[in-house]
Amino acid sequence: MGTDSEICVGIDDIAIHFPRLYMDMRDFAELRGADFAKLNKGLGLEAMSIPDVHEDTATMGAMAVMQIIDRNGLDPNTIGRMYLGTESALDGAKPTATYIVDMLTQRYEERYGSECFRNCDVVDMTFACIGAVDALHTTLDWVARSTEHEERTGIVIFSDNAKYALESSGEYTQGAGGGALLVRRNPRLLEIPDCIGVSTTPVHDFFKPRREVTIRSVITNVLQLAQETGQTVKKGLVERMIRHLPESTVRKLGIFSHGEAKVSVHRDDPIFDGQFSNRCYQSAVRQAFHNFAGKAEKTGRYTHDEDERLTQQWSRIIMHLPYAFQAKRMFPDIFRHDCEATEMWTAVAEQIGPMPAPHDSDDPQIIEIWEKAMDGYRRAISKTPQYLKFHESRIEKGQRASSLIGNQYTGSIFLALMSTFESDFEDNCNLDNTLFGLCGYGSGAKAKVFEGKVNHRWREVVAGWHLFERLAGRMAIDHVTYENLHKGIQDESVVTPRSEFALVEIGDEGVDEGARRYRWVGA
Repeated sequence: MGTDSEICVGIDDIAIHFPRLYMDMRDFAELRGADFAKLNKGLGLEAMSIPDVHEDTATMGAMAVMQIIDRNGLDPNTIGRMYLGTESALDGAKPTATYIVDMLTQRYEERYGSECFRNCDVVDMTFACIGAVDALHTTLDWVARSTEHEERTGIVIFSDNAKYALESSGEYTQGAGGGALLVRRNPRLLEIPDCIGVSTTPVHDFFKPRREVTIRSVITNVLQLAQETGQTVKKGLVERMIRHLPESTVRKLGIFSHGEAKVSVHRDDPIFDGQFSNRCYQSAVRQAFHNFAGKAEKTGRYTHDEDERLTQQWSRIIMHLPYAFQAKRMFPDIFRHDCEATEMWTAVAEQIGPMPAPHDSDDPQIIEIWEKAMDGYRRAISKTPQYLKFHESRIEKGQRASSLIGNQYTGSIFLALMSTFESDFEDNCNLDNTLFGLCGYGSGAKAKVFEGKVNHRWREVVAGWHLFERLAGRMAIDHVTYENLHKGIQDESVVTPRSEFALVEIGDEGVDEGARRYRWVGA
């Protein structure tokens, strides 16, 4: 990897954009009557980023791409591809990436021409939280096919609003933000070889279904509201209203205008099973790790000798973090798998005893008992000195920014990468030519494990980020503002847009219904 005979492709620069607003986790705990210590010390949560009225998936992504373009002096005409990984798309057909291109064109057309992005290939890629990793891998392949006549430059975008229902069990893991990766040959930051471990299993651990709403339920809810406000509702009114709907104005102009008895409705908040999703995460990453190790061994990259364990070779391990301490709690399973039959694992086993015996039963009760036993065993591993030292040296720095932002869905793994690099830069660590292990996960479910080699020029790139400095300049909001923004009833932006892209209009009728309009707002 990285020799003159190989084509080196990878990440040349990273940009992260996050909203100016945040909810302090101590205030959130007070709002929900939750235990702040559990959220903070147990899960690593300090704050959650909250989009303002004028912000959405497109604006956050566009802001990140703008950082990449300006910081690297890119001519938009030379950017051949911008692929967006998101699970917060703004339309069921029109890619959110096209809205991003629209904003960027407005920003750069005066200098580079109105057609400066005309030949740029854009698309959205969706697979829950791993969509941006998929976008990265396909863009790496594309850039690797550069020729002496065409030096390809790609940008991978990730942008999401991780939004959960109010008072739900996932609400405290919310967050938002956008980002961009500059993908080039001979990258200054991270070289990524073509060796990827994959695990895909169709499960329903977390998903956003098209919910159905019936016209009967709409009328019933409206009449119930009328009763609650003191209005008299006559018996049988629902049936009479439905019977007369074919000729009514509601039927002709409303969402049931084509004669449907029910329509599909999209909601940003997901259906999820937290405990089941954790197990899917563990299983998928473990299997992808095993798949990666097998592929690496075939290429001569990796052997099973004790001194060649992958987890020991990786100076840093970067993982998808739906909450800050997710990797700390989930990685013990891989740590065990990779370190078995070593002196280190012998020392660990002496402290916590043998792993629960596997079973071959189909009995759900036996399976549940075994899974709980395995959860307890992983927790025991995570408390041993060997694992704590491993976590402190390889994983901990990646969770620092996540604690301050929250879940970024597709961007969480790259936020962890950025957090790690900047923390090491501030600590004056030497990462030159070291290896990073990267573990992505997307519910549904898929995991990918791959590797990166740090280029000796990484410091010149990281010096321009100022991630933690920018995070310190945000504005905290109170619980009333938070819930108004969450419900979509906040009329005006909390912070007036300045030096940023802003959503200024959404069409409301005819062929313009739902069309989103954006513009650049100067300082």
